[in-house]
Amino acid sequence: MVAMTKRVKTFEIIFNDPSKAFYSGGDKVAGRIVVEVNEVTRVSAMKVCGVGSAKVEYAKGKQRCREEIDYLKYEEVVHLDDQPADTDGSVILRPGNKYEYMFGFELPQQGQIVSSYKGKFGFVQYYVKAVMERPSQPPQECRKSFEVEEPLDVNTPDLLSPTGGMKEKKVTCMFIPDGQVSLNAKIDRRGYCEGEEISINAKFENTCSRIVVPKAAIVAKQTYQANGRTKVFRQKLSSVRGNHIISGMCDAWQGKTIRVPKIKPSMLGCNIIRVEYALMIYMHIPGSDKLILELPLVIGTVPYNGFGSRTNSMSSQDGSVSNASNSWVSLRMPSAPPSYCDVTRDVRLDQPLTPLLDDYDGDDSPIFMNMPQFTFPPPAYTEVDEEFNGNVRMLQVC
Repeated sequence: MVAMTKRVKTFEIIFNDPSKAFYSGGDKVAGRIVVEVNEVTRVSAMKVCGVGSAKVEYAKGKQRCREEIDYLKYEEVVHLDDQPADTDGSVILRPGNKYEYMFGFELPQQGQIVSSYKGKFGFVQYYVKAVMERPSQPPQECRKSFEVEEPLDVNTPDLLSPTGGMKEKKVTCMFIPDGQVSLNAKIDRRGYCEGEEISINAKFENTCSRIVVPKAAIVAKQTYQANGRTKVFRQKLSSVRGNHIISGMCDAWQGKTIRVPKIKPSMLGCNIIRVEYALMIYMHIPGSDKLILELPLVIGTVPYNGFGSRTNSMSSQDGSVSNASNSWVSLRMPSAPPSYCDVTRDVRLDQPLTPLLDDYDGDDSPIFMNMPQFTFPPPAYTEVDEEFNGNVRMLQVC
């Protein structure tokens, strides 16, 4: 004969600070387990577990790739205060009363824990689980999730230093040389937070016979590792574009901006899930592969405080003067007032995200964070909507 399972009236976990958005390494997670019963119930033990883990799972042909890492494992038996217990530790709960079991534990220190995350092929989650054990009854469980966010400061010397590069590509038509295209770009620093604007200085040259278009985009790279295999998912998040460049001409961006959307911070400390970002500056060449330059970005949680910007700016200016003979900075183009086309906004994309590489399969990116919808008077400056930027000039290639 199978015993009927007796359900209790109330069995839930309540944190001491329900308004707390997230916890960090070393913080204390505390709360209470609230129990109300419909009939007299004997509870032999009440256990509390703190659980945190990273999991990766995806299909590779007929094989299922799985991997898991534990970051939090905590368990204790909690008791009722001022409640008589039998010799075996069990207590009697009666209808009409509310019973509260108190609990509390500390998270691992910073560097030993990673931020919460939910992606396409894996996740990092944390929760508290309560297990109520009763004689002749199966254990009853309830759980409550909580968010963990590890601080990532973008004000370190490494993330405040400028970064840049140069790329060039020879173009052919039916194996016949057709000139080349080149780009040279630089940004002031590598570390940014959501809502900040990235200022791009770049020069694009076109000596081929085709009309090319310079563009820039913030891209995310999510890497999942399981069973010795690696799964990479790339996604374009936001983008801007410049003017068309005809044959024998060049184009220059001086402080062209692209805003960091509301996205999850970089996750660099997990061995099986890694979230990285980059600023991709590229030239669209009809009938040929794009010319692409990627500058790595780190999206943090501690905003830029403004210190060190003058030092970086002065060192950048000194380097520009010393290399003026072979640098695009020597063009010394006069600055113009900002154009209406340069206005950007920080909202999620209303349409499906544009595929970036062949491994994109059409699903929305999981790294976007929820935020209220707002209406802005100017249109968004994306490569779909914008065709003109009055803040640059067309120069003839010398």
